[in-house]
Amino acid sequence: MLSPFKEERRKLVDNLVREGYVRSKGVMRALLKVPREEFVLPKYRKYAYLDMPLPILSGQTISAPHMCAIMCEELRLREGLEVLEVGTGSGYHAALCAEIVAPEGGGGHVYSIEYFNELAAFSKENLRRAGYEDRVTVINGDGSSLLPFRRGFDRILVTAAAPKIPSKLVEHLNPGGRMIIPIGGGLVQILTLVIKDESGKVRVEERGGCCFVKLKGLEGFMYEDY
Repeated sequence: MLSPFKEERRKLVDNLVREGYVRSKGVMRALLKVPREEFVLPKYRKYAYLDMPLPILSGQTISAPHMCAIMCEELRLREGLEVLEVGTGSGYHAALCAEIVAPEGGGGHVYSIEYFNELAAFSKENLRRAGYEDRVTVINGDGSSLLPFRRGFDRILVTAAAPKIPSKLVEHLNPGGRMIIPIGGGLVQILTLVIKDESGKVRVEERGGCCFVKLKGLEGFMYEDY
């Protein structure tokens, strides 16, 4: 017999497939495997499989599962890719990406930058407990601009809203790469897809409204309250 959480997880994924948010086998498999209950605060575990954001630490949230699915699908993740995530939060979305690009520990890797110290520590512990610490590297820092890398990434996932597309992130996107990022300073932002072709030319496409916390950092909302 399935545990209560596994049964709730299955029902949630069935709904996301039926509603059209989940379109690929990779995203479906990741959502079925990653235990969202391990990435929420203990008092919210019973709500882990409601399709809604939940509070975590530092005034931030864990995104609703349907939004995680949308962003993963837009990135067209596949095994072997190297992914940069800006805004680790609880670590859940990074684990989903890792489950796709590095199944069973092989293939690609996820590097995730978290601005808040306590969230970086929180996400590291969650990822360790859930079995993803070998596939996700969490770094505490400003992911909007001060990236501690001299290399590019195949995919970039930004889980907080920026006032504009950060130039440093575009520079770190490999040719043939894709980046998904919320843009805007209001309560509702525009989910934005950035595509860099093999020649390095960039085009931008809008994917509809969304609602995220604001990106903190030099190319984020540095001086605004969170």
